[in-house]
Amino acid sequence: MDINLMFYLIPSLIMFCCGVYGFITRKNMIAILISLELMLNAVDINFVVFNRFLFPGELEGMFFTLFAIAIAAAETALAIAIIINIFRVTKNIDIRDLNKMKF
Repeated sequence: MDINLMFYLIPSLIMFCCGVYGFITRKNMIAILISLELMLNAVDINFVVFNRFLFPGELEGMFFTLFAIAIAAAETALAIAIIINIFRVTKNIDIRDLNKMKF
């Protein structure tokens, strides 16, 4: 059974668009981080799908995806550490209240 490329790209596009919408509209830093991770996962799906359809015997796209997931995990840990430190200072993780940290 031959599965069409669009069966993978359409959900990936929907995930990416939901991530962009969440990144633009949310004011909570945790929600923004989750939206960013959603966008990164959509891109990882595209890496695997295009590798599978363009180069069926090769594994470069999958290795690149594993590398991207490792980088995203490190980025998430660093972002959560920054968010925790911001919360300790301002007692809030709302983007609009970050101007308090300038002074």
